[in-house]
Amino acid sequence: MEEKKQFLCGVVEGFYGRPWSMDQRKVLFQWMQRWGLNTYLYGPKDDLKHRLLWREVYSPEEEGHLRTLIVEAQSRGLRFVYALSPGQDIVFSSSCDLTLLKRKLRQVSDLGCQAFAILFDDIDHSMCQADSEAFSSFAHAQVTVANEIYRFLGEPPVFLFCPTEYCGSLCSPSVSKSPYLQTVGEDLLPNITVIWTGSKVISRKLSVDCLAEVESVLQRPPLIWDNLHANDYDSRRLFLGPFKGREPQLRNSLRGLLLNPNCEFEANYIPLHTLGSWYRAGKEEKKDEESEYCPDRALSAALHDWMDELNQPLQPGRQSRHTEQRSSGPTSRSKTPDRSDRPPAVRGSSVLPKPLPVFPLNPSSPPSSPSKDAAKREERERHEGEKKKSNQSNHQSSQGNPKAQGFKPGAPAGGGPRQKTQGRGSCGGKGLLSESQVRLLVGLYYLPHEHGPSAQRLLQDLTWLKTNCHLVSANGKKPPPQKVDEWRGRASRFMSLCEEIAELHCSVVGGANRAVLYDLYPYVWDLRNTALVAKAFICWLDGRVLSDSSTLGSWRNCFHWCGTTTGADVLGVESEPWVFKGGVSGEVQMLLPIGGSSELFTHPPPLFPTSRLYNVRPYHSKDKVELYRMVRQLHLRTQGGQESSSAHPDVIGDRCLGPCLALCPEYSFILEDELGVCGCVLGILDVRSFAKRCQASWMPAMRDKYPPRGGNTHSNTQDLLQLMEEDQGEYPDSLLYHFPSQLRLDALPELVDVSVSRTLLTALLTALKANGSQGVFCEVQPTDRQRLEFLTKLGFLEILRGEARSREGVVLGRLL
Repeated sequence: MEEKKQFLCGVVEGFYGRPWSMDQRKVLFQWMQRWGLNTYLYGPKDDLKHRLLWREVYSPEEEGHLRTLIVEAQSRGLRFVYALSPGQDIVFSSSCDLTLLKRKLRQVSDLGCQAFAILFDDIDHSMCQADSEAFSSFAHAQVTVANEIYRFLGEPPVFLFCPTEYCGSLCSPSVSKSPYLQTVGEDLLPNITVIWTGSKVISRKLSVDCLAEVESVLQRPPLIWDNLHANDYDSRRLFLGPFKGREPQLRNSLRGLLLNPNCEFEANYIPLHTLGSWYRAGKEEKKDEESEYCPDRALSAALHDWMDELNQPLQPGRQSRHTEQRSSGPTSRSKTPDRSDRPPAVRGSSVLPKPLPVFPLNPSSPPSSPSKDAAKREERERHEGEKKKSNQSNHQSSQGNPKAQGFKPGAPAGGGPRQKTQGRGSCGGKGLLSESQVRLLVGLYYLPHEHGPSAQRLLQDLTWLKTNCHLVSANGKKPPPQKVDEWRGRASRFMSLCEEIAELHCSVVGGANRAVLYDLYPYVWDLRNTALVAKAFICWLDGRVLSDSSTLGSWRNCFHWCGTTTGADVLGVESEPWVFKGGVSGEVQMLLPIGGSSELFTHPPPLFPTSRLYNVRPYHSKDKVELYRMVRQLHLRTQGGQESSSAHPDVIGDRCLGPCLALCPEYSFILEDELGVCGCVLGILDVRSFAKRCQASWMPAMRDKYPPRGGNTHSNTQDLLQLMEEDQGEYPDSLLYHFPSQLRLDALPELVDVSVSRTLLTALLTALKANGSQGVFCEVQPTDRQRLEFLTKLGFLEILRGEARSREGVVLGRLL
């Protein structure tokens, strides 16, 4: 009886997506023992033999792995609960199915497991004809099977039942009036514990009153399956904040509480550490200020302890060195579906796809990781980065006018020639994550219903800067100087925070802890890219955005928010977090003029992480020399020959970049890394007026710069001059009506991380949209398959082929 009364507090591995590895679970058990937790529930949705193939027994090898896991948990003083989810296709009235269910659970019982759970979550309420004839209701069918299994297993002290209506929002018509819950409460044997998630699938808070209502209907205290930190419903969100919104006094109304945390194992240190603090606070007899649970105090303690783990040289998946050398191919696992394809769902919802599915009980199964060659390449890059970094001064954030701001970690943005592009410097080798960086990380990825301090500051400043950009518009009334200074001061603070995010990404990639890298990298990488666009946009606004008298108006009226709440709260009170996807990255995205174009922001991360520090910013006149040199090199590389000694060094730059840089420099964006400028994209807001200006001023200037010299005429120069004339040819009105703007990719860089090029292009599209463009096109040669594919992935569609300006080419366009 004493064992039955113990409050069950611990972890449920019940999310959708790649289950944790054996090595990770062993580390989990160490954590749980250290922090005083007592229960682990095994129920990963994507273990086929847990859910889809529940009838199949485990093979001898799988039995061995499961036995090892059970023994490991028990050796740490933990209760191991084995869960099975037969609800998708079980025929409740079938004696055959019932026999197979008993066989499966008997097999696990024989391995030493003494606690069980049967789960009927995330299934359709409908019954087959045989079940409809045998049972009075869906709840009656489930309860009958659960009771029989409970008796068959010898009435174990811990037996959990998850109903199909497992939270308030799923109950029909309400918790107190639900016929389903009433049947469960009346007919389920009294020593079987019912699982509950609260008022929602992911509950912001759990109250004593709310739990009293469900306890009354179920006729027993429930066990909370807590999805507070579950992130399997959104591939852009991670939750590193403390356990919060559950008072320790709740335990008097509960049988237990199990946290279903992030899919990414390494992201769960703070959630589980603070859960342990919450549990211990509820056990304390002395009720002084120090013993009471305080989320902020618990977070500080967890951060302090996590710092030691973060900077340990750990392998991906927590593999030991000898395990890493063993090969482990995938076994009978299905490919995990993409989160966006799965309905928002229960206690675990859906997941980021992984390329190499691995059976969860295989002790040598690592998460997907780069190949050995890639690892060597990455190590070489870090080594070269360390050498370069030692010769560079530390980056200092500029505090002046944001219009001229843009970090320059290495060479100046436009000065001398770049060093060799091979082995470009990184922001450091295997360095240490600082505590301030970890606090920044936690603040950006806090909780599903609440932003941390750094995310709040990011969104509040971006919202204010966007709303007040008329203070620095190019054609508006001149405001008081103090108002302009206020705008630029907040812009400087916002851009500094964006730079900190870029440096955080750099430190995660360059750190010694590869386990943390492979779990956190997709999220930090995603936010880094979004922050680069936002920073470039805010920098661009100063002196370039047009006032409300232009066609701008609409984009600044898109929905926005600021403060501690999240995007989901704007769309409805107490809505589930998956209603608005993307977390802080998604909210920053939606505050941008083209925020609704998800294809510009959501992409899979590169296979080989790079720790190079990139920046995107508007073009400055001092960049021209470097851009001309760069585009000349790109041209020579495509021609496969040497530059003619008689050719003018500017002729390539004048053709590819010159008109845009001279006539509309406000729509040119620069990409730079530690060594300076490494790429750019150019834009034209209104192609019609631009063409007229070219004919009126640019082409006469070029004829003066490159005059014919009688018999000594440089044929290459004159050929290119002729091409310049052709470049200014007319586009069809049918094209310009829908796509009045143009972009040019002549200096688009070729990078290992293609996302940086996408980010650069997205910054330009943001500026064009902000100043009223409704569509943009780009002309590409049909043989340039790489560029065609690049634009297609960003939502560009083929509009014309071989018709533009009477030249052979493909015109791709997209609406803004």
